[in-house]
Amino acid sequence: MTQASQTQLHDTASQRMPVAFLPHGGGPWPFVDLGLDRREAAELTKYLRSVADLPKTPPKALLVISAHWEEAQPTVMSSPRPPMYYDYYGFPPESYRLSWPAPGAPALASRVRELLDAAGFASGEDPQRGFDHGTFVPLMLTYPKAQIPTLQLSLKHGLDPSEHLAMGRALTPLRDEGVFILGSGMTFHNLRAFRDPAAGPISETFDAWLRQTTCLPRAERDAGLSQWSHAPAARAAHPREEHLLPLMVIAGAAGEDRAVTAYDKKFMGVRLSAYHFG
Repeated sequence: MTQASQTQLHDTASQRMPVAFLPHGGGPWPFVDLGLDRREAAELTKYLRSVADLPKTPPKALLVISAHWEEAQPTVMSSPRPPMYYDYYGFPPESYRLSWPAPGAPALASRVRELLDAAGFASGEDPQRGFDHGTFVPLMLTYPKAQIPTLQLSLKHGLDPSEHLAMGRALTPLRDEGVFILGSGMTFHNLRAFRDPAAGPISETFDAWLRQTTCLPRAERDAGLSQWSHAPAARAAHPREEHLLPLMVIAGAAGEDRAVTAYDKKFMGVRLSAYHFG
């Protein structure tokens, strides 16, 4: 390999965006008083604010895969000015006045559909869809100025982990196009168990398996994640897996990059973790 080729490869790698899976917490938790443990809330707040420092260069756009949007086929928002979508219930009135007015990314929406179509995924778009709380709650901390064009991509009905790994692989070229891909979910999501003392050991068991598996080389990682439901305590941690599936998209987009466990703390009495690749 010539020196020029080596330099070109180095430049491409240095400009490539990372990908990240982050826990978004519960509802509008950072902005209203929900009686959370202050230390736990402060730790997750600190982590989410730090995510903005992960890319080495400023992103041209954000692509978010949120646990709170599922469609029959992968679907993108296409509005240039997405509204807010307050998809939570029973919280204080001020939580329905939160605003994160980031611009949309219609051109990126077209590019995402092009990549998905090339990989064999029929796709769709929704001009009315707004930012749900899986996007606006964490990103109000990560990017409070709301200046970066942002696009949401839905999960696909059926929640097949292998399909979502393949979706992520299809999106990998975006990393070399200045797009910071974020998966927003939770590594534990059993709503009946939050704040139940019995949930702590369950979350520890599953999260230990997840940390070990996510940090494996690509082939072993993807094989393990595709069979996640066979892991210890898996179904106790995720009776329904929509909050875990954004991790599959992120792992697919990671390619050969190895994961780093970027956050590994207690929140609402259970163990949560976050993963960065690249």
